[in-house]
Amino acid sequence: MADLTALFNEFGQSIWLDNLSRAHLNDGSLGARIAQGVRGLTSNPTIFAKAIQGSADYDEQFGALMGADVAPVDAYWHMVIDDIQTACDAFAPLYESSDAVDGYVSVEVAPELSRNTTGTLSAARELHERVDRANVMIKIPATVEGLPAIQSMIAEGRSVNVTLIFSPERHQAVMEAYITGLEQLATNPDADLSRVASVASFFISRVDTEVDNRLGESGHDLCGKAAIAQGRLAYQNFLNAFSGPRWEALAARGARVQRPLWASTGTKNPAYSDVLYVDELIGPDTVNTVPEATLDAFLDHGSSERMIDRNLAETSTVLDRLSEANIDLDDVAERLEREGLASFAASFDEVIAALVAKAN
Repeated sequence: MADLTALFNEFGQSIWLDNLSRAHLNDGSLGARIAQGVRGLTSNPTIFAKAIQGSADYDEQFGALMGADVAPVDAYWHMVIDDIQTACDAFAPLYESSDAVDGYVSVEVAPELSRNTTGTLSAARELHERVDRANVMIKIPATVEGLPAIQSMIAEGRSVNVTLIFSPERHQAVMEAYITGLEQLATNPDADLSRVASVASFFISRVDTEVDNRLGESGHDLCGKAAIAQGRLAYQNFLNAFSGPRWEALAARGARVQRPLWASTGTKNPAYSDVLYVDELIGPDTVNTVPEATLDAFLDHGSSERMIDRNLAETSTVLDRLSEANIDLDDVAERLEREGLASFAASFDEVIAALVAKAN
């Protein structure tokens, strides 16, 4: 049986929960997860669409907002921000006791802004100010257009969860945006760099789903290997980025590393272990955000062992063989980014349409 507290204390990995609903806040479920050792929480438009459409928990607040002539889309944000604030308050003691290492709650900007730098930055600032909690992270997609907004948010001293990363190359651009943002913040001699946090959310299982499909054979020996290999390469890039004189100058001012966060770690292929993407990516200064079912599976039969930098030669071999098999991982990343953005946008549009219908 896995122990989440031991996982953090012995191996330096934090487990965050990839789920939030008003029911979790009201019935004690979130508090129970925190007691189990969960150290943070992530949300996204799909999670909130399911929460709002899948229960009557929001009906009373929505009715009051409609009675006050609040537009349905604005009512959505009122309800989301209330949930995020309550979750932040639940994690506040951990945020304080961990010296701002963990205890974060993430909320994402509107998906339609993903290709709009100016719009993303404006929305991210507004969301940060409306939530008004030290332990909130604003989620911004790692699109090319999102990178300048991420850098600006960090330069302003705001914490960011960079989401929808599908390639080591884009991950490197994300780390560069973070470091450059910190350098800009550090030009203010009074800035407290130790209170600026960020995670780089590298999506895992979706990579295997796409690559396995392209391999075309369910029994191919490279099936189920690409995602872990990319994650391990990303970790090596992380170690390189946060070392050397440039980083040491920021660390001397109290700066924290931008931890890799393994996202999309629920196993999609039933032929694979249901804890594959947790067991194989354990290592220092990392986060794994897991859905409820994966968390329960890991607590029941997960293993606690440092695996993130094991068999790096094999990792390199897997990536070389994928190239030899004509698997274009850059093209995989581009496709998954498009699909991820479209999925979140569809969820957002769906819940707003449902709220409009309910208002009428």
